[in-house]
Amino acid sequence: MQPYQSRTPFGGRSLTLAHVAAQSKAEARAPEKVVHKWEVFRSICTAKARLGVSERALAVLDALLSFHPETTLSGDKLVVWPSNRQLALRAHGMAPATLRRHIAGLVDAGLVVRRDSPNGKRYARKGEGGEIDQAFGFDLTPLVARAEEIESLAEDVRAADRALRLARERITICRRDIAKMIATGLEEGVATRREGRGPADWSEVHAHFRSIVEGIPRNAGLTELEGIAEDLSTLADDVFMLLEMHGKDENPSADESQIERHIQNSNPHPSTELEPRFQEVRAARAEIEPLALRPVEGAFPLGMVLQACPDIVDYARDGISNWRDFLATAAVVRPMLGISPSAWEEARGILGEVQAAVVVAAILQRHAMIASAGGYLRSLTRKAEEGGFSLGPMLMALIGSRKREKARA
Repeated sequence: MQPYQSRTPFGGRSLTLAHVAAQSKAEARAPEKVVHKWEVFRSICTAKARLGVSERALAVLDALLSFHPETTLSGDKLVVWPSNRQLALRAHGMAPATLRRHIAGLVDAGLVVRRDSPNGKRYARKGEGGEIDQAFGFDLTPLVARAEEIESLAEDVRAADRALRLARERITICRRDIAKMIATGLEEGVATRREGRGPADWSEVHAHFRSIVEGIPRNAGLTELEGIAEDLSTLADDVFMLLEMHGKDENPSADESQIERHIQNSNPHPSTELEPRFQEVRAARAEIEPLALRPVEGAFPLGMVLQACPDIVDYARDGISNWRDFLATAAVVRPMLGISPSAWEEARGILGEVQAAVVVAAILQRHAMIASAGGYLRSLTRKAEEGGFSLGPMLMALIGSRKREKARA
């Protein structure tokens, strides 16, 4: 007598139309079709969200596949019959109730089919020649029948991940480019308004840049990131055009630029006479140089400061690897934030060179929550003068805030 293959689960488990559809797909597959079981499993891992299975369910599927002796899945004998105890051991000691729940999840997802025996036990019956005549357990045939569908879902997920990664890389590169180009424009005294159009000054460009960056959601999707990347790319092109036009104005031809270099030798810093802001930055940097060469007493570790205030790195020309780089970058950031020279001098006099620069970096990090950076610096300076301000708690609060944001993400 030809053995009858069970189609309904044992006991109180119900049969759903999804189970029927999974069995129909399994029975409709070509008998000569062969797939590599671990390749299918890797595709399922990639497309798990699309298939509706959890990571723990994948651990159970991994264990089920390990009971199939061949590396390929083909033919009609694709039923495995491990006991729950054996299956739990191969699923890294999973609890029985958890195991049953995830088995049900695999069945509901249409990745395996139950072939239950009359009494619900899992076993195989052998024929006269020792060959397995009938087996009761879990049928892996759906993995063969749905191999192309699963691979297509996995490829869609991989393509979406690639697009997301490219959008994030584009945002990162644009952020770096814009920050450094703004710093260059500020230092070189590049005019931002031409023919009555454009932003009034570089602080306005910087404010627009920060508004875009601070509007990036913690868990942004591909559509949101692509829109933000497009906005940053447009801003980067605009800022680069300002620098490019300034370069053309300064150097209308190669011959003229060579002549200019000879003429400028008599006055090595002509731009400082035309741009007071640039002069302030140059003066600050000139004062920083001798101080940065000496060890800083009582300062917090540079690594801790950068962990609390990572945004300042965007404005460094070649990264920040020592206190010299940090102080030079703070000198560029200070006028961008609208901190006046008098407020800066007052902070330097009371807090010291390094601690004042660290406070500037902290203000940049919390720029979205501070209405007036200059006023805030003056307030902190007064508190420090009265003994009511310490830099350590501010840095620890910033580090804690970043950790909480990462945990929520």
